Parts: sequence; C-alpha cells; structure tokens
Amino acid sequence: MISKKHITNRFISYVTIDTESDPESTTTPSTKKQWDLANKLAQELTDIGLKDVSIDEHAYIMATLPSNVDHEVPTIGFISHFDTSPDFTGANVKPQIIEDYDGKDIVLNASQNIVLSPDYFEDLKQYKGQTLITTDGTTLLGADDKAGVTEIVTAMEYLVQHPEIKHGKIRIGFTPDEEIGRGAHKFDVKKFGADWAYTMDGSQIGELEFENFNAAGAVVTIKGKIVHPGYAKGKMINSMYIAQDFINSLPRLETPEHTTGREGFFHLHNIKGDVEETHLHYIIRDHDKEHFEARKEVMNKLGAEINAQHRKEVIQIEIKDQYFNMREKVEPVMHIVDIAEEAMKSLGITPLIKPIRGGTDGSQLSFMGLPCPNIFAGGHNFHGRYEYVPVESMIRAVEVIVKIAELTANKK
Repeated sequence: MISKKHITNRFISYVTIDTESDPESTTTPSTKKQWDLANKLAQELTDIGLKDVSIDEHAYIMATLPSNVDHEVPTIGFISHFDTSPDFTGANVKPQIIEDYDGKDIVLNASQNIVLSPDYFEDLKQYKGQTLITTDGTTLLGADDKAGVTEIVTAMEYLVQHPEIKHGKIRIGFTPDEEIGRGAHKFDVKKFGADWAYTMDGSQIGELEFENFNAAGAVVTIKGKIVHPGYAKGKMINSMYIAQDFINSLPRLETPEHTTGREGFFHLHNIKGDVEETHLHYIIRDHDKEHFEARKEVMNKLGAEINAQHRKEVIQIEIKDQYFNMREKVEPVMHIVDIAEEAMKSLGITPLIKPIRGGTDGSQLSFMGLPCPNIFAGGHNFHGRYEYVPVESMIRAVEVIVKIAELTANKK
C-alpha cells in the first residue's frame, strides 16, 4: 500500500526544515522560517492533485480533495501543525534511520554519550523489528507534528491515485504556532467548511482522544527591594525568598512528575529573578472544569495571603485561560469518534481511547464550531533529543485516514 521509502523521504524533507515557533513574538506565524515549510507544503498539495489550495497571510494552508461519489456525504477534515516546540532546538535536525530495530540501546550521539534506551523508554520494546527515525541527540526530531503532516499529505496522494476508493469531500488544513498555543487562533472555520475534522497529532499507534486539559498560563511577579547587604537589616526585601515561599506553598505532589490520567497540576516551567524582582511562569492544567477554576483560585488566594503577611503588594498574579476541554463539544456528536474507532478496528489496530494530557489545535477548534477529536501520528518523546517515530506507525496512520474517508462515504 504505502511505500516505506516514500513516506520516510517525505517526513525527512519536512523535519530538516527549521520551523521552531517563538512565544515572545507577536506575529503570525511567530517566526519567518515557518514560511519555508508552509510554502513547500502549499506547492506539494498542488503537485499531488488537490484543489482549492490556499495559503493566507498568516501561513494557514487549506486544500480540498473533491468527492468522488454521487450521493451527499458530510465534509470531513484532517488537520496538523507544522511548527515545532521552542522547548528544545529544532535547527539543523539530522534524522537517523534505524532499520530492523533490534530492541537494544540506540546510540544517538557517541561523542556526547547520548543513548536512546528501552530500559528507560519502555515503549521502544514494542517496535522491535521495525524502522525507527530518531534524532542525532542534539535536536528534537519534529515528529510533533510533521509526522501528522506527512500522513495527511500521503493519504490524500493515495486517494488521488486510487479513485476506486470512494469518499466524500475532504478538507485538509495545516497551521503554524500550535506549540505556543496559537495554532487555531486565526484558523478560518467557515472557510474550512467541514462538518467535523480530526487532528493527526497524537503519539502511540491507536491513540484516539476527544478530551483534553483545561489550560491556563500564569505569570507571578514578585517585587523586592535591594539595598547594600551590609546595611540591609529591616530594609532589604529579597524577591527570590518570597518566590521560594510561594513555590513551596503550592501542593508539591500536584505537579506533572507526580500526576497521570485526568489528574491536574501546577507546573513551574520558568524562573527568572534577582533580589529586586522575580518572575515565575506556571501552566495550570485540569480535565475537570470545577477543579481547573479551583486551581486558579488557589493561586490567587496564596498571592493574597503573602501580600497580607508583608502588609503590601509584593506579589502580582496574571492568569490567562488558554484552551478548554473539548469533550463537551465532541460528546454531542460522538459518531465522529465512533467512525475513527471503527476505522482502527477494521485495520486491526486496537483503539487507545484516553484523555490527552495536553492540548491540540482540536481543542480550540471544537470551541470554534469544528468538532475535532485527535488521532495518533506515531511519534514518541516529543520536544526533546530522545524523540523518535516508527515508520510503520506513520503508515498505519495513513491507512486510518483513508479508512475514515471511506467509512464516512458509506454511512447512510
């Protein structure tokens, strides 16, 4: 069905283009270099035979595979993002291809002693005998979400080349800046024109997700006062010590490294400070809306208590909601999840239906009127040097896309 060489070459052609997004930027896309891949994709979609290919001033790409049936079929969509995370460099990606993986340690970088080991990353064990694409240990890979982009393009190309497979109208969309929470911000749902869609942005083969975290970001600013340390008694206020009190007062076990499943957390991901001023950057996550609101309240109350202790405003907290749990928007149209589940089962893939411990473009799109569950793209260990993707998983994802299109056209 799908050539391993063909899909591998396409994936590598994408990941070797640096598309790292920038949370400090105010433009869309947030980095000019994202245009390099965006323009390439727009041309490639035209070359494989899709219609209505467009790329707007913000690098959002849309295209159409017209229906090849004579009865009315819902218009479905497939969406992925082409930026990569700013958490770890995506420049100068040098993919390594490991054929017939033997189940043992993979030396990513001998000179720096960087090893991808199944003793630590146990998921590797299930891919023995398969072809893996890894990093060279110095960058991320970009399977999040260039694997998804690869799969969508390859699936559309396959359907163009195999008109005997019946399908309705299919819309595809590629977005910038998902990794900094803005992937859907300027997505034109009306122009996209689909009844529902699927993001191809999951991890392990079989993943099928229709619920995600409610999410907010918080910036905690602590003000201190600096004076000469030799004459500081009763005068100096060290913002870093107040920050320490704030950090230690939040529930220590409600952090990412101590939670799983639907359990929420407070995640301190960045600190910058000195005596006079310290900034703490948190993300707040919870699947349950009431618990999510309670977490924000806990943080605000803690700030107020510390201010009361110091009898002045030493802490300011700014909390901004980022996205919400798409479950409430998908549950009324659960047939769209059922179709994806049926597609996987018909291909011998065991569906892994579970909540996303994160968010996707689909969560925001669902609240914008486009219900959008998430399907596996095959990659593992995103956003770091140990990222990898089995080629066979990408092929299976292509098969799922094709089967969803076929099943949707056959539903009466």
